[in-house]
Amino acid sequence: MTTTATPTARKRPRKTRTKKINPLPPITASRLASNEIDLAPGREHMVCPECRTWCPITGMNGTPKLVPHHTDRAGTPNARRCTAGSDRRVTIDITVEDWRTVLTEARPTTVSRRATKVLPKPKTAPAPAASQLTPAPLSAETVRRALRQHQQQCRACRGEIASRDGMPLPCRDGERLAITFLRLLRQEPRRRAVRDFFARERRQFDRQYAAAAPTRTAQWSAVLPQVADADTRRAQLPEGDAPTESPAVPLTTLHPAA
Repeated sequence: MTTTATPTARKRPRKTRTKKINPLPPITASRLASNEIDLAPGREHMVCPECRTWCPITGMNGTPKLVPHHTDRAGTPNARRCTAGSDRRVTIDITVEDWRTVLTEARPTTVSRRATKVLPKPKTAPAPAASQLTPAPLSAETVRRALRQHQQQCRACRGEIASRDGMPLPCRDGERLAITFLRLLRQEPRRRAVRDFFARERRQFDRQYAAAAPTRTAQWSAVLPQVADADTRRAQLPEGDAPTESPAVPLTTLHPAA
């Protein structure tokens, strides 16, 4: 007799009693993660390594194995059987107490991986522009301090690092700092002379400016009446009618609307 009804998957019992054995190697319980197996008495379950489906373990008193189970849309009319994981043997090489201990120790690690409260990032001030930066003057004393600090922290400068031939390895950073220190030390007299020259010129300019201030004030006071008279005459309008020789102002626009 032919029927058009949709075929449904056969409902399997909770623990299937069958003598079939899967030819694949048995699954070792100790190699599974603690959250992929449940060894609680009467509730033995594990995740099938083939289909990643939780399924019961039968035969705990004899030959433990996974019961035949469905995968890929399990519980629906189009469910399919997991042929690679059904009836596969399981080697229980861990006790219930050890499994519970591992599961208990894994809980703090799982809690620590949970997302915490998102804190707002502190607002930092914007970086100044290059034109706003004030370069620090480079002097021989500053480089000497940097060289001394580098020598105290660098093992190569202290001679504690050697090559395969037993020769001490040079330190490029220490060599560069030493060269810079010697160069600035040679240029220090000329730099000091230039700084002293500009300082003398600045003091002389300040003295001249302070001495010329009363003179400029007296000169501005002398010409102030003339400036006020010129401003007054500039604000007055000439007497008489407006000039008539100038061309008339056009009253229409140069670009009339179309």
